[in-house]
Amino acid sequence: MPPTVTVQGHGVTVIEEFVYLGSLIHSSVQSTHDINHRSAITHAAMQALDNQIWRSRVSTSTKLKLYNTCILPIFLYGSDCWAVLKTDTQEIDAFDQWCLRMLLCIKWHQFVRNDEVRRLMGQPKLTAIVLSHRLTLFGHIARMNDNADAKSILTTLPPEDWRRPRGRPHITCLNTIQQDLRSHNLSLPEALDMAQNWSLWRMKSTYGTTQS
Repeated sequence: MPPTVTVQGHGVTVIEEFVYLGSLIHSSVQSTHDINHRSAITHAAMQALDNQIWRSRVSTSTKLKLYNTCILPIFLYGSDCWAVLKTDTQEIDAFDQWCLRMLLCIKWHQFVRNDEVRRLMGQPKLTAIVLSHRLTLFGHIARMNDNADAKSILTTLPPEDWRRPRGRPHITCLNTIQQDLRSHNLSLPEALDMAQNWSLWRMKSTYGTTQS
């Protein structure tokens, strides 16, 4: 029997993972499991349209519009909260290449380079789109009231006597955001200040990430 905990007099079974509001929550508190979960759902959606759309005579531009409108939102659901590891980034871009090659009906034995596929489609990397979503959410939080819980998570420092537990630290969403900001030569305070200008931050988080 799995272990249970008692919450307000009711026994709750302790499980390794569960789906909440469409996102897979895992006991490891890592996003890898949710990324794999979204990849599997998106993979199934791509396969379902293979004969009807991707292998049809529909123009490539129309296929790409359908992909961006109907397929990508499936994968990107909840991506703005992912804490992404280096291995996750590699798997996301590999999955992105698989999708684009399916749109172009490119087979594995044709030996078409990844950068050539990217040039033909004119599509930014999927990791760049995920980054854009993450920075967009950061901008929303930064413009919240200072008393908002979400903003406190970004701005509140740990107590002076706090010490990190032993072992390798987990990669958190905040760690990922700070890494994103460093790639734009921004510190957290600088980014919080810049995000107050909605139009400037929108340009930074969309065009600045997907066009780099």
